[in-house]
Amino acid sequence: MPIKIEVIPHDPTWRDQFQQESEYIKQALGDIVTTIHHIGSTSIPNIYAKPVIDMLVEVTDITQVDQREAAMIALGYEAMGEMGLPGRRYFRKENEQGIRTHHAHTYQQGTSEVKRHLAFRDYMIAHPEAAQAYSELKRELAEKLDIYDIEGYMDGKDAFIKEMEQRAIAWSKL
Repeated sequence: MPIKIEVIPHDPTWRDQFQQESEYIKQALGDIVTTIHHIGSTSIPNIYAKPVIDMLVEVTDITQVDQREAAMIALGYEAMGEMGLPGRRYFRKENEQGIRTHHAHTYQQGTSEVKRHLAFRDYMIAHPEAAQAYSELKRELAEKLDIYDIEGYMDGKDAFIKEMEQRAIAWSKL
């Protein structure tokens, strides 16, 4: 099913949804999980977001994720492999209606990708004006693009995200 571009106001239940799902993932992947972080727009208060919970799963050994893939599939996830990002194991989940609900981006603990994702999230939380600019950009893109033009939506956010990531990484080293 094509992904529909839908951005909605922040939902306070997103945090609870993250916590519940992260417990399932910890059980599924077991002792290789070190930490599961809530990332993406649903982790940033007071901004519009696609209602998909993004999780960053840190593990001690990324190769062991492949051996435990069946446990993620049993939770309803589709295993997507690296999906263009070396060192990542990406899983996505849909509900019974075929609507995407969760993403699990899995990396070996302490990698630069982990640091980048967390720096971006923490920067946006610490800088509400940047978060609101991001929120507005997403709303504008969702309004002007075809409802199923996810590529255009992602492309439209790309320059802003890269700029904020650079700021976030510099800020996180302060």
